[in-house]
Amino acid sequence: MANKLIINGTSLTIELVEEYLNSNLKVELSEKSKAKIQESRDLIEKWIKEDQVIYGVTTGFGEFANVKISSEDIKKLQENLILSHAVGCGEQMHPRFVKIMMLLRLNALSRGNSGIRLKTLDLLINMINNNIIPVLPMQGSVGSSGDLVQLAHLVMAMIGKGRVQIIENVNAENAMAAEILPAEEGLRKFGLSPIVLEAKEGLALINGTQMMTSFAWYITARANKLIKLADISAALTHEALRATDKAYDKKLHALRPYPGQIATAENMLKLIAGSEIRKSHLENDKRVQDAYSLRCIPQIHGASRDAIDYVTSRVQIEINSVNDNPVIFPETGEHIEGGNFHGQPMALAMDFMGIALSELANVSERRIERMVNGALSGLPRFLTPNGGLNSGFMIAQYTAASLVSENKVLAHPASVDSIPTSANQEDHNSMGSIAAQKCFKIMQNLENVLSIEMTTACQALDFLKPLKCGKGTDAAYKEIRKVTDWIEEDKFLYNEIQKVLTLIKDDTILNAVQREVEIA
Repeated sequence: MANKLIINGTSLTIELVEEYLNSNLKVELSEKSKAKIQESRDLIEKWIKEDQVIYGVTTGFGEFANVKISSEDIKKLQENLILSHAVGCGEQMHPRFVKIMMLLRLNALSRGNSGIRLKTLDLLINMINNNIIPVLPMQGSVGSSGDLVQLAHLVMAMIGKGRVQIIENVNAENAMAAEILPAEEGLRKFGLSPIVLEAKEGLALINGTQMMTSFAWYITARANKLIKLADISAALTHEALRATDKAYDKKLHALRPYPGQIATAENMLKLIAGSEIRKSHLENDKRVQDAYSLRCIPQIHGASRDAIDYVTSRVQIEINSVNDNPVIFPETGEHIEGGNFHGQPMALAMDFMGIALSELANVSERRIERMVNGALSGLPRFLTPNGGLNSGFMIAQYTAASLVSENKVLAHPASVDSIPTSANQEDHNSMGSIAAQKCFKIMQNLENVLSIEMTTACQALDFLKPLKCGKGTDAAYKEIRKVTDWIEEDKFLYNEIQKVLTLIKDDTILNAVQREVEIA
């Protein structure tokens, strides 16, 4: 791919945003977008000259929508909007999410339905291309009228009153530690000047769902990989526990044809294909069926897979949507006041995603327990050859249980709550930002649980040597064993699990398996 991303408001994909973030792509507006943006701006200027009453342009905001603003105060109105709305709190948002926010807001505005000036978008583009990242707080959005608070903090940097960081690689380990500068100083380093907001521009810049959607995009991009890693992790445990593969027979799943269930069953068979472990006990296996955490992997993982697919489709819509108010229609000369800023679609999607990812962690922890429990596994208790003196993987299961329990609390939907704002003018709010942020934490917990399961499974598999795993599971095992060793005596297990976590986060395990076996 070229090092440039053309923005037109309709063509972003999950994959393109990932490329933008990872490859530091430069962005620019399409010529068609520039023309439509100018058409909308011309309408705004025309309406101001005609002294029309337009929400947020010639009126106040929220409950103040009935207050007419004089023409000489229009610029001040927009600046005051930003100053008064930039009132977030809490920890600093990770720069990666801010950079995604900047792209998504630019994309929404590039449709030409917001009345913003090209000059203002040029500054946003220059900030993106020079990696001038505004410093934003995490808390304060109720998810309707968009993520007003965080977007206002972003715009504070554009008007030279906020704070920024210059970060070439927002995914770097030290990204959060970058020096914080006054926005005007950060802009000056690249020959840029703060913008003076004109009519409608402050409102156009902050009316949107980009904070919650930046988290939703990141979670969705990761979840589409984590569902595959969950299958890989489950397959490693399947081998370690010498489970039967009968429950993955395609004839069974054809009778209940959920796409996720079918795909997971196929993945499991591909991953363990050619397994010497399975072959060694196939004839003498007297078990009729395995426990649910093994037998029902297609049904459990499959349901989460279908949920992830659904959420992905919602995020794909949102990243290419206009979520401003009022919306300008240059082709008909209209402005329509509406509610496209409302975060309910993302709030529900993130709550659903949180539940789906929590369940992947839930069943993973149950498989970990089966491996460390000698009465269930047929392996040495807690996977240590000299138990008593050594505790082996006993406490690794505790940690997994802790993370799973935390997820159960976090999975409570944020979207079922609503607190009215702006004197009940805004009487239903989505809480989408809260749904997205807690879903992100659930996702991180899942990554940790999977790292524990994979580390535990590799320890268990070593007790079955010289028998080898299947083609896919062997690829995962070998990749993990490049950075970890079999544990004969107790050692600092945290380090071993963190090494595997790194292989999960940077897709090393997934890529190694995909080179050997193509899984869905």
